[in-house]
Amino acid sequence: MGRYRVRVTDAPQKLPPVHEAWLPREHALYRPRHGRRQLTALLCAVVFFSAPALMWVFGGRPGEIENRALAGFPSISDGWGFFTGFPQWATDQLVFRAGAIDAADGISHGLFGEPAPMGQHGDGGPIPGVPDGPQAGDGDGGDSGNGDRSEDDQGGSAGYVEVIEGKDGWLYYGDDVKAKCFPQRPVEETLQRLDRIRHAVEASGRRFVLTIAPDKTTMVPQHLPDSYAGKDCAPEATKKFWRLAEQQRSFQDLRPSLRDAADQLGEPPYYANDTHWTDDGAVMLTRDVAEAIQPGVTDSWRSDGVGWSTTQGDLASMLGRTEPKASIRYELKPDGRTDRTHDPLTRFDGPERYDADAGVDIEGVIGAPTALIGDSFTFASSRYLPAAFNDLTLLSYPQLGKHKKDTLDVFVRSEVVVVQTVERSVAEGDLPLIDEGFVKELEQAMQRNPIR
Repeated sequence: MGRYRVRVTDAPQKLPPVHEAWLPREHALYRPRHGRRQLTALLCAVVFFSAPALMWVFGGRPGEIENRALAGFPSISDGWGFFTGFPQWATDQLVFRAGAIDAADGISHGLFGEPAPMGQHGDGGPIPGVPDGPQAGDGDGGDSGNGDRSEDDQGGSAGYVEVIEGKDGWLYYGDDVKAKCFPQRPVEETLQRLDRIRHAVEASGRRFVLTIAPDKTTMVPQHLPDSYAGKDCAPEATKKFWRLAEQQRSFQDLRPSLRDAADQLGEPPYYANDTHWTDDGAVMLTRDVAEAIQPGVTDSWRSDGVGWSTTQGDLASMLGRTEPKASIRYELKPDGRTDRTHDPLTRFDGPERYDADAGVDIEGVIGAPTALIGDSFTFASSRYLPAAFNDLTLLSYPQLGKHKKDTLDVFVRSEVVVVQTVERSVAEGDLPLIDEGFVKELEQAMQRNPIR
């Protein structure tokens, strides 16, 4: 049998020793240096990066269109955080961002009859995140809540949005609904832990008041849309919630006063495009808390309107809109003559103490040192709350993780402790105040420091 030999005669091909753009157009490896698509992309990049710079040179400045301050330039010392924080800073510095968002929202409403999908996913919201709060499944009572519903057995939270667009331009915070349909723990357990705080405070000889700011979905349900995710479960959960809350000891129910305010005003004391109450609601909270501590103390009070305050609505911001919220501003005169209101807080982090008149007996003012630990509803009422007290310290429970020792110290030196929380947080069981570690520390601090 003859043998066949295969002989390789073709030498390996080499790339041409010139740039592919310099080859003849007929060459198989020819590639233009800048194709039409490349040129278009380069032009868009030049416009995108140069336009904000030129607008800055000529006086354009980015504005705060969300419910937070603009992101600061990340620091090199942040390590990888420099790279992860840079995109948010760059986005916030776009001078024309507010106009672009308004345009996108207008187009979406005009063409499709629905809002642009901005602010409808993620973890943002008007209420700050809760540090050190109990989480579902953490072994600290974090079951699915209400004993019968959880995100797993109900197919997750699909369809739930951060902002519910209601009728007549009204907006609602989506967590008002979602918190009740997917609680982290039974509301009975949350209220029991709040009652442990009450017992610890009162057993030490101090006064205690618990008050809960009702959700806007509870007080102004008439503007909710005909259909929304959670409509099948939230209303029933709301009824159960308030039935249990009414049974709490040392509880100040704000709903009757809010209804009275709505009747007198001819409209609800809540903003249409914000999750909080107006200044009318803030004055009402101040009155109700003062009356709960010292009945009859508000008999001499006068609150006269002195103008308007206008800020940005937080729910509108979450949708990327720039919509103002306006409310009548009041002077609060506990003695009927002297305006004792303060400038509202611009941030709510550590303890804020108001004690200019400590030791002075003023008509209509509570003299006992008082601690009020609350959330964004306390923040929204910070113009009026100090007017009712000679010695008041405001604390933020969403920041409890950073200020636990300061909080315990304030409770110890106070004769009255007020806890203000919001319905959705209690319904969900998402409260750092009821963390088992904090409750035990508070019980021990109160036991070691009785006042009588």
